[in-house]
Amino acid sequence: FAELYATVAGLPLASSSVLPGIVLRRDFAAYCPAGGDLRAVLVTEPLRTPLAAPGVEFVVESEGQYQASLCWISRRTEALMKHLQSNNVKLLLSSVKQEEVVIYYAKLYGVSVVESLSSEEIALIREITGLSPYAPFGDNIHREITETAVATFCQPLLLGSKRCVHIGFTSVCAFQPHCLILCGPVDGVNEQHAAALQGAFTMLQQLFKRVDL
Repeated sequence: FAELYATVAGLPLASSSVLPGIVLRRDFAAYCPAGGDLRAVLVTEPLRTPLAAPGVEFVVESEGQYQASLCWISRRTEALMKHLQSNNVKLLLSSVKQEEVVIYYAKLYGVSVVESLSSEEIALIREITGLSPYAPFGDNIHREITETAVATFCQPLLLGSKRCVHIGFTSVCAFQPHCLILCGPVDGVNEQHAAALQGAFTMLQQLFKRVDL
């Protein structure tokens, strides 16, 4: 329930609403407007190409080697973002904060990025979409990307003074997510209303729970 509601202080209660989809309470790291259905991927690791595999020591013996290594990383990262674009991926959802080079190439190739998602948000997105994380650094980063979900929209949303991300996913299950926007004079009142609603939903869950006789 905590991922399916948001509060806005300073507005009348009558301004409360129910929005289709989910609201992520953070701003885009990169936003590239796109119409129609969008393909989205989920990542749980930095997309800046590492110089060496985990546990492998990488030795740089000169400034020239260091600069060449940085150029290689940049080209490799650009190739990855270009590969996302060629697979019609328009939205990158990340559980980690991505480095500036990733954000730069994402903007260049028209891929919106939302980063630093919580484990609860990742779990919710995976439940809605059935999506598995995309791991680009295997034997072939240019393989076809099959770990994608469809978003019917992805747009900025302003809740009071806070910029958020509003996404509508095509659900692969009976669960069709909606987000409750609770408005009230102060945060304390909004949280009381949220707790009361959560209690009511829990009661309804118990009331309509299937009983096998």
